[in-house]
Amino acid sequence: MSGVVTFLTRRRGGRGWHWTDVVSWLWLFGGLVIMFGPAVWLVGSSFKTPAQLAVFPPTILPYVSQQAAVEGYDKPLTLYRVKLPDGSTKVLAEARRVGIVAQMVDPQAPNDIVKINIANRQPVREIGFATENYTEPFVHFDFLRYLRNSVFVTVMATLITLLTNSMAAFALSKYKFRGRDLTMLLIVGTLMVPLSVILVPLYSVVGAVGLLDSLWGVILPTVATPTGVFLLRQYMLTIPDELLDAARMDNASEWQIYWRIVLPLAAPALAVLAIFSVVWRWNDFLWPLVVLSRKELYTLQVGLNTYAGQLNVQWHYILAMTVVTMIPVVLVFVFLQRYITSGIAGTGLK
Repeated sequence: MSGVVTFLTRRRGGRGWHWTDVVSWLWLFGGLVIMFGPAVWLVGSSFKTPAQLAVFPPTILPYVSQQAAVEGYDKPLTLYRVKLPDGSTKVLAEARRVGIVAQMVDPQAPNDIVKINIANRQPVREIGFATENYTEPFVHFDFLRYLRNSVFVTVMATLITLLTNSMAAFALSKYKFRGRDLTMLLIVGTLMVPLSVILVPLYSVVGAVGLLDSLWGVILPTVATPTGVFLLRQYMLTIPDELLDAARMDNASEWQIYWRIVLPLAAPALAVLAIFSVVWRWNDFLWPLVVLSRKELYTLQVGLNTYAGQLNVQWHYILAMTVVTMIPVVLVFVFLQRYITSGIAGTGLK
C-alpha cells in the first residue's frame, strides 16, 4: 500500500511541483471523471423515485424530503428549513401552498400558521434509496424471462463465435493455398459494411430458413465476425509451424492439432474475443428488435424498451435495470481482463 501511495504522490520536481506534474494530475483526474462519472451517476440515479429524477439541479445521491406527522393533519407534512423575516432559520412543515406563498406550521405548535415565500425555504432532505426500482421489475414484469433469453443468446453466440472464428483463423494462418491473402482481405473488408446496409437481405435469408421470431435467428447470423477472424489469425501466426509439423510426424490429425495444440496456445486471444463477443451480444438491440416479435422472446435490451411508452417513460425502472444488465459484462471483464493486454499485444507479432 505504501508503494502505491509513493507512486501516486511522487513529483518530477522533487519536493516542489513541476508543470508536468500539474498537467498529468489534471489529465488523469479528467479521464477518471469522464470514464467513471456517467457510471456513478447511473448507479446513484437508479435508486431515485420519478420525483427525485425530476429535481433540478440533479444530484448524484438519491435524496428524499423529510416528513413529519403533525397534529390535525391526516398525512405527514414535508419539512423545510425556512428563513424567517428576522434573519433566523427554523424547520417548519408545509401545510399548503398558494402560488408562491407557502403556509407553514411548526410541528410542535401546529395552530400557528406562518406565510413564507417559497424562495426563502429549502427542503430538509436525507439520503433514501428507492429499492423498489429493482424489485418491481422482477415481481410485476417479465424481466427474469428477458434475462434468461439474453444469457442464452450471449452464451451460445459466444461459444459458436469462438469455434467458427478460430477454425477460420487456423486455416488462414497455418495452411497455404491459392487465394488465402485475398480471402483474408475480403474478410477484413467486410468491417466497413455496417449492419444497417445488410439488414434487409439478412432478414430475408433468416425468414427463408424459418428462423424468424426465434432466438436462434438472433444467434446464428452474427457468429462469424471479421474482427474475431483477424484477431485470432494474427495471434496464431506467432505459433511456430515446427510445432505443428512435429505433431503431424506423431500421426496427429488436423483436428487434434487444432483442438489440442493451437487452441490452448491461443487462449489469450480467445479470451479477448470472448470479452468482445459477450459485450456485442449482450448489448445488441437492433437485430433482436428486427427478428423478434413475441414478447416472451425479448432479450434484455429489447425488453428495456417496453418501459418507454408513447406518453410515459419509466426512467426509474430503465436506470435500475440498466445497472443490472451491466453486472454480467463487468464480471466477464474482471475475470478475463488479465488476458487482454497479452492477447492484443500478441496479435501484432509475427
